[in-house]
Order: sequence, then structure tokens, then C-alpha cells
Amino acid sequence: MTRYPPPDGLPQGTRIGRTALRVDDLEEVRGFYQDVVGLDVLHHADDSCTLGVEETPLLVLERNETGRKRQRSSAGLFHNAFRVPSREALGDALVRIRERWRLSGASDHWVSEALYLRDPEENGVELYRDFPRSEWPLDDDGTVRIGTEPLGLEHLEAAASDRERLPPGTDVGHVHLEVRSLDAFSECYVEASGFEVQETVAGAQFVSAGGYHHHLGANTWGRRTEPAGGRGLAWFEVVLPETAGLEGLRERLAATSYTVVETADGLSVTDPDGMEVRFRVEA
Repeated sequence: MTRYPPPDGLPQGTRIGRTALRVDDLEEVRGFYQDVVGLDVLHHADDSCTLGVEETPLLVLERNETGRKRQRSSAGLFHNAFRVPSREALGDALVRIRERWRLSGASDHWVSEALYLRDPEENGVELYRDFPRSEWPLDDDGTVRIGTEPLGLEHLEAAASDRERLPPGTDVGHVHLEVRSLDAFSECYVEASGFEVQETVAGAQFVSAGGYHHHLGANTWGRRTEPAGGRGLAWFEVVLPETAGLEGLRERLAATSYTVVETADGLSVTDPDGMEVRFRVEA
């Protein structure tokens, strides 16, 4: 078994940054995230498109040059989760989805309320808003309890304000992955990278930094047997609040078997399922 340095954990203020998808039809997928999800196009090129809110990039679409589809047996993205700052904004999202797309599900998770759908290339999407942190249920050890109950949509739609775009303050609250092994996921993201486990349920684990309910989720519900590759998730970012946190992470990862790649603004690691996670410091 790999021996890791004593866990320091990731610092308070760590968050998810951008996520990136490899897509076959750049224009169709861009239109979905612009018109249904409500993101703004910040930059558009022949082979890529960046979307976000105001001047903040949240999602990068890259043309799938591999020519490969994601196989049913492959690990990869379960969903990208866009967090909105108010119930009003979530109500607006519900109206757009009902008018322009298909809602896959809606849940009260005790810590948040969430809407679920899939983009034109079957990437999962969650739009959600957090309940006040003081209302989150806690276990005796202080970790956050996450549940799943049906979410009534009538009152949510009544809160809508007819806003067409996602408002300022929207971000990527978490990323949920489909993995081959929860043990391997935990070794990479908890033992090696320093996230803390908040909740483990049948076939799924949720981890975070700074006591958030989860920045990353992972599940084995689909019984994936092959690594990620081709269309789907290309990479995602974990943003640390200060340089000291990144340096501590670099030292910690250097003591593991993971290959650390230095980037222009941080470092990159490929996880056990072949998914790239990029760590950088808040700009």
C-alpha cells in the first residue's frame, strides 16, 4: 500500500474552477449551454468555445479530435453542477428547461435543491442552489449529511423572475464522476490530494475542502470497467486560495506514484480513471 505524508488537507476557500468537455458538434452543444443552461459565450474559435457568467469562464468546449465516442463501459463525467446564488435563479432555470429542453430529475438533497438534465451529447448537467450552511444537517463527527428526496417544482417555478441568463455569482459548485473504484478514487483525491470525505453511501462518495458538502462526487452505479477517453470530460480545475496551498499539494503528490505535470499556472495530475485534474492558485 502507498504511504502518504500526514494529511494536511486542502485549505479553506478551495473551489472548483472551469470544466472542459470534448464534443463532436461544437455549435449544437454551445447552443444548449447558452440557451437552456443560460451561460454567456465569452470566446469562440473554430475548435473551441468558452462559456461563463459575465467575465468568469466556467465551461470550455473542445472539438473532439480523437474521433472516439464515450463507451458505455468507460469512466467519465456523471455531471457538471452549476451553482446559482438564489432560488429565483433556479426557478428561471426550471422555466428555460421546461420550455426548451427535457428535465431528467429534481431533488432535495438536504443541503441543496437541484435540477438535472443531459446535454445533446449525453453529458450530465446539474443546476442547483445551496440552502444556508447553518441549515445543513451534520453527523456526530461534524461531516455533512447529504440525502435525496423529491423536489416539488410548483413553488420553485413560482419563484422565477423571467431572467434569461444565469446571474452573477453563478459558479461550478461541484463535479460528479463515474469511476471504476471508490477505493482508487479515495486514494487519489483524499489520501493523495487532501480532500475530506463528507458522505459515503452505497456505491458513491462525496468529498470536499473547507467543510463544503461536496466539491467532488464519485459513483460506481454504472459498473464502469474502462478508463475515460474520447468524447466527454476532458479536464476540470481545482482552484486553491493561495500559493502555500499549491506548494503543499505539490510536495504531497511528489511522495506518491502519481505523475505531476507542471503547467503555466499550477500542476496537473491524471487520476486512476484517466481523467485530468488541474490545480492552480486563485488569480
